[in-house]
Amino acid sequence: MTTHALFDPEVAGHRFVNIIDGRAVDGERRLSVINPATGAVFCSVPEASPADLDHAVAAARRAQPGWARSSHDERREALRAIAALLTQHRGELASLLVLEQGKPMAAALGEIDRAASQLALLLAIELRDEEITDSSGRRVRLHYRPLGVVGAITPWNMPVVLMVPKVAHALYTGNTVVVKPSPYTPLTTLRLAELVAPLLPPGVLNVIAGGNEIGRLMAEHSGIQKIAFTGSVATGKRVMASAAATLKRVTLELGGNDAAIVFDDVDPVRVAPKLFAGAFVNAGQVCMAIKRLYVHERIYEPMCEALAAIARTSKVGDGSIDGTQMGPLQNRAQYDIVRELIDDSRQSGGRVLSGGTRDSGDGYFIEPVIVADLAEGTRLVDEEQFGPLLPVLRFTDTEDVIARANATDFGLGASVWSADLGRAEAVAQRLEAGSVWINHHVGTDVLVPFGGAKQSGIGRQYSLEGLRGFMEVQALYAPAALD
Repeated sequence: MTTHALFDPEVAGHRFVNIIDGRAVDGERRLSVINPATGAVFCSVPEASPADLDHAVAAARRAQPGWARSSHDERREALRAIAALLTQHRGELASLLVLEQGKPMAAALGEIDRAASQLALLLAIELRDEEITDSSGRRVRLHYRPLGVVGAITPWNMPVVLMVPKVAHALYTGNTVVVKPSPYTPLTTLRLAELVAPLLPPGVLNVIAGGNEIGRLMAEHSGIQKIAFTGSVATGKRVMASAAATLKRVTLELGGNDAAIVFDDVDPVRVAPKLFAGAFVNAGQVCMAIKRLYVHERIYEPMCEALAAIARTSKVGDGSIDGTQMGPLQNRAQYDIVRELIDDSRQSGGRVLSGGTRDSGDGYFIEPVIVADLAEGTRLVDEEQFGPLLPVLRFTDTEDVIARANATDFGLGASVWSADLGRAEAVAQRLEAGSVWINHHVGTDVLVPFGGAKQSGIGRQYSLEGLRGFMEVQALYAPAALD
């Protein structure tokens, strides 16, 4: 058994700090950070106070006019430097990700690399004003200008790859930023902020650690013009309610209960590995992972067995150990939710084909669970599990399965699997989701808008459309003669 040598902040004597106005700021109180592979506290970070938030917002407001006056090329250069820094420090940052989030080292390195590539691709999008003609033939220029200060609130499942695009969208469009990472996974974000601080003017990027109260105060703060948030639907609603008092702009990336529909013209043995990967990526802790799997009756049992066989051989363990394929749940609260859903599935008549909780040992580990013979009306089918368990449901009729897939308040993603691509595309167009994949699941591209339908979000990230969500459009009418 080989263990990866991790950057251990306690061993290295590193004290994490908030970054406000380009400077390190400690706090009177500290938040404990738990390693989910052990369940033990291994580090701490400063807990930002309301005064710290005010300080960060004031710094961002002071810096914003100058940053907005910088050219697109100047902002590109600054963001390219951040991308290079991510690559340069990928080992250290990935080590922190493994320790605080629990994912395997290969996945942590992949997250850092993806964040760097996201930055590079986003900067290829040109930000230009547009010219249109009004009904009288007059020329009107649509001028896109920054909003001001953006508050970015980021989650614990993908701390880097869901934070970097928010910062990049804001900075590239001329805004300044205050970032609050999840209190469960603040380390990588705070360390990255330390490294980035010398590359940007003071106040352009501020990062503060804190809990739900600081998040609420950010959403309410009159000095912040937009909130970019990724998290659960319930928390997203609270963010939106808090932002309403100042009519802030919001981009909300919220939860999903993604359906995958598998027709009977596919080979279960060939397709099962792709379905398994789409459901159990990051131990199922991905908003757009497969959460409900609808399989045609004719191939139902072979598909269930193929998935269970993969689950039984998956290597679940500490992300620092070489060969680990799946890490723990990130926190105790989510671990308890998943355990409840496993128990409820059994009580509801589900056939548990693999996995479950470990009988002994530390950490929040759950072996991947495949559950057959459940139906709508059970918790595992109706709720977002956000963990390593997957219900497999039967269907026989196309119209019926489309209706069942759409019978949810969620609408983030979905997928259709079939050898008949015409049928697959026709079904895909009828699914009520922001993104629909055919013969694969999970995957976004910076050049393509991403976001949710229904209660899975408001607004879009990525692409020109996503960037314009961080700008205000101003209609500049051609001069009229002074008669």
